[in-house]
Amino acid sequence: MKRKILYVITADWFFCSHFMARAMAARDAGYEVVVAARAGEHVDEIVRAGLGFIDLKVSRRGVNPFSELATVLALWKIYRHQRPHIVHHIALKPILYGTLAALLGPRPHVINAPVGMGFVFTSPRLLARCLKPLIMLGMRRLLNPRGSRVVFENADDLGAAVQQGLVRRSDTVLIRGAGVDTDEVETLAEPVGPVRVILAARMLWDKGIEEFVGAARLVREKLPDTRFLLVGSPDEGNPASIPPAVLQKWQREGVVQWLGHRTDVPELLAQAHIACLPSYREGLPKFLLEALAAGRAVVATDVPGCREAVEPGVNGLLVPARDTAALAAALCELVPDAQRRQAFGRAGRERAEKQFSSARVIAETLAAYRQFDA
Repeated sequence: MKRKILYVITADWFFCSHFMARAMAARDAGYEVVVAARAGEHVDEIVRAGLGFIDLKVSRRGVNPFSELATVLALWKIYRHQRPHIVHHIALKPILYGTLAALLGPRPHVINAPVGMGFVFTSPRLLARCLKPLIMLGMRRLLNPRGSRVVFENADDLGAAVQQGLVRRSDTVLIRGAGVDTDEVETLAEPVGPVRVILAARMLWDKGIEEFVGAARLVREKLPDTRFLLVGSPDEGNPASIPPAVLQKWQREGVVQWLGHRTDVPELLAQAHIACLPSYREGLPKFLLEALAAGRAVVATDVPGCREAVEPGVNGLLVPARDTAALAAALCELVPDAQRRQAFGRAGRERAEKQFSSARVIAETLAAYRQFDA
């Protein structure tokens, strides 16, 4: 009988974007693969890939104790029915609730993957400040139960978790993000015309969208031909989501062009000159990996996740988070300097091929699964 891997994740779209390739590789390696997530627009894509799907009624932003307890109970029932060999919990709620359910039930092997740290760890809001101590308490008990493995996307988060006593170093695995298929992403010469700066992400305050818009204003005062593109949609399930009215206001102002959700980010990168992500914190952002593979210079913030992708002065520039002036200054360095941008782009492509290829990420993930096959 095939051994079963059950992925537990809040959103089906995030699974398809960041874990589908690994799940299909596990399927091809002989595992039965099932995904438990809130059903959205991507269920058919998961099923067509030959994976099982379970609709998990989980709220990403809910804090009602009764509904949250219901989610734990639902996971416990799923584990009892599915009897997975491995459960792979992705992000905070699946880690906390899924691990608790696993400890109460048939005790599958547990892999926990805290991808990024999200709203609670980046927002100054009162709700986030109140929730953080509770979540840290839960993480101390549930992130690394005996016999589990914890997958980190960057060395900063791994080191901090070990230092804080959240995990045993011997149980940690470093797998750098979702990877990028460097065979599929073609490196093209920069397009002719005005310099375009692109940011592709969910439209969240903690992605540094407001700083990007502010920097665009400052840059265009000095270099008025520069174009700034925002790609992505608001995320209504996230407390940090930017209201569409705000995005539309910025567009009307003429400082940025908001393209909304797009599935052709590699093609948009080919039409741009600089990739920018002034995020407050990341796991390892897929957009930056795609930018490196596309041979584009990068300007990002000096925070966990972003600094994993960018070596300052080699393939891009790093600036302090939440610093609009510093972001604008870095962009003003690169916009008029095509030679430097292109040198950064070549170095970025080499970095993507050596460190962030999807083939490497898949191999490292399968190796983590096989630790439990003995």
